[in-house]
Amino acid sequence: MDRLPLHHDLYLIAHDPAGRPLIHQSSLALGLAGAALLDQLLAGRPAPADPRAELKRAVADGFHDRTREGLLDSGVLVRVSKRRMGVLPYTRYELADIASVVRASSGVRSAVEGWKPPDARCAGLCGLVAVLRLEQELYLDLPSGRLVSRLREISAAAGPLVAELVEMVDTLVAEAAVAVYR
Repeated sequence: MDRLPLHHDLYLIAHDPAGRPLIHQSSLALGLAGAALLDQLLAGRPAPADPRAELKRAVADGFHDRTREGLLDSGVLVRVSKRRMGVLPYTRYELADIASVVRASSGVRSAVEGWKPPDARCAGLCGLVAVLRLEQELYLDLPSGRLVSRLREISAAAGPLVAELVEMVDTLVAEAAVAVYR
């Protein structure tokens, strides 16, 4: 199977098998936009002039929903419509196969456990998982604080490109969280 884009992997890690997000959607959207930008930069495509503005624009343009649509189109997610109490309709986007999530998180798990050295893509995913506090979804037997520290170490060791992008996403997520109280 072909490797999914980085933002697709992050989406899968950040949702439970029933399709419910595990973190606030605005934080997740920033992480997804950061993952997509990192994929673009690692592929050698030119960076936008103002990456912060580009990340904010992607969030405003519904990047979370576009990512979900991409996963639906590729067959990784399936649309499930049901009714609550037999009356209220709702739609969920569930995993077609749990193997997709296992593949999405396997590189991060391998890097943390030291089974194989991470490439820049994997290191970026490690950093974004740490920023979004999704470390519990890796199911590793480490205390949460130590696991987050390890994920951040892996990300920082990948070089300035990955480290700066992860730091930018971290700053934007923190700004979005504080903006609620303004």
